[in-house]
Amino acid sequence: MKEYKDQMNQTIRLSASPRRIVSLVPSQTELLYDLGLNEEVIGITKFCIHPKEWFKSKTRVGGTKDISLAKVSKLNPDLLIGNKEENEKENIECLKSQYPVWMSDIYTLQDALEMIVKIGELVGKSEKAIEISTSIKNSFDQFNTENSTRFKGNSPTVLYLIWRNPYLSAGKNTFIDSILNECGFSNFMKEERYPEINLDSKDSPDYIFLSSEPYPFKDKHIKELSLNYPNSKILLVDGEMFSWYGSRLLKATDYFKQLMKEL
Repeated sequence: MKEYKDQMNQTIRLSASPRRIVSLVPSQTELLYDLGLNEEVIGITKFCIHPKEWFKSKTRVGGTKDISLAKVSKLNPDLLIGNKEENEKENIECLKSQYPVWMSDIYTLQDALEMIVKIGELVGKSEKAIEISTSIKNSFDQFNTENSTRFKGNSPTVLYLIWRNPYLSAGKNTFIDSILNECGFSNFMKEERYPEINLDSKDSPDYIFLSSEPYPFKDKHIKELSLNYPNSKILLVDGEMFSWYGSRLLKATDYFKQLMKEL
């Protein structure tokens, strides 16, 4: 029996390398694929859209917030992999009473790199996980070096919107906030987590980023918000690059380099 400690400092015990894995988080599902797993992953959520072949072929156990315990039970997993923020505590506690459940808890890029390595250990793919983690770190280090003089010591402010009606933003103490900082931006929101914004505020950010997820912002919303923020530059951005904390981060810095050209 081998013990593994997750990012919530909880210990799970596995008697053998897992062969029936259910992933409850989209970005971690993609990571499992990029680690070289296939048949071992038997269940995913309806939001696990990458890779496409898994989205089409793997059993879906509901959403990240409304996991079907009955569907999980039918799969009889020997490991579930979830996340503190993305999954509901009540569902996770119920699953923990029946199965080993490994939980990530991610607020920074460093947390994400640690998660990748730990999951690699968990599923018997340590070498590949270290390779992915190292590549991500190196790409961000290089990006930060190249980007360090872009704003000449003045970090432009960004209001990062994730929802509409009501408008919700990514505030402090979130992974998105960490990635904004990695890009050289300062979060316009000073509140923590995901505060609602007041469109009547007299203060304006330098930029407003409209995320492609979870709310699918479109060009029409740029026009809508420009009425309230005529002095802010408003752009549509790929939410996966700012909020997916698995192996998708391998593609993030190339995307950010292109984004910088639009500013």
